Amino acid sequence: MIDMFAREIEKLKNSKNINYMEAVILFCEKHGYEVEAVALLIKKDPVLSAKIRNEAELSNLLKYKGGNRLPI
Repeated sequence: MIDMFAREIEKLKNSKNINYMEAVILFCEKHGYEVEAVALLIKKDPVLSAKIRNEAELSNLLKYKGGNRLPI
């Protein structure tokens, strides 16, 4: 189920040209899930979790925990 969830999030992100967090919210609205329930699936998938964390750090929603990051 975790693999299927991650593929669906990737598919939504790419087809709608939105970010990962928006894709998760859209997935929840589409399937009637609570965001808190889906958070458990995200935590179990290290790849999806890392992508969401990276996106949040780049958007300054989370503080960057690593070393220095060069601007792109």
